[in-house]
Amino acid sequence: MSDPVTVVVRRRVRAGREADYEAWLGRLTSAAAREAPGYLGAELHRPGVPGAAYVSVFRFDSLAHLDAFERSDFRARMLAEGAKFFDGDAAWERLTGLEVWFDPPPGTRVPQPSPHRMALVLVAVVFVLVLALNLALGPLMEGWPLALRVLVTVVIQIALMTYVVMPWLTPRIARFVYPTSRTL
Repeated sequence: MSDPVTVVVRRRVRAGREADYEAWLGRLTSAAAREAPGYLGAELHRPGVPGAAYVSVFRFDSLAHLDAFERSDFRARMLAEGAKFFDGDAAWERLTGLEVWFDPPPGTRVPQPSPHRMALVLVAVVFVLVLALNLALGPLMEGWPLALRVLVTVVIQIALMTYVVMPWLTPRIARFVYPTSRTL
């Protein structure tokens, strides 16, 4: 079995159909949870400004399960149903490595993030978070079993990375992670 795979879909929605699109996407993800083997879940990121693209992030446990989903009649039916909400074609990206954490700079064409720079950023972020959490929580968890201390630290670290640190940091370091990208 391969590593998990993430698909990022950027899609513009027809003006005034945003609520319909979100309801359709909710039906798609709920049905995928029941009908698509290996489906791990999805996230929806609404556009920050009117008219910008919605970003949907779908995860599968393997490339084989993603491929099966992409070839399925279920997916074809759902895309046909949702077509009335779409304003043009979607942009699809498959991500299987560390690039899942990073967004390219605005206007980037065919981004090729530097794996060495992504690794360097993640090492720095993880180091700072683990150090800060150990300094802050260490005295509070004194006497706790090691496994429980590690679990609490990892849960807080991953939550901070996913919802606070990386969303804030990635736009600020995009040029570092994508050093050779061209923008429009």
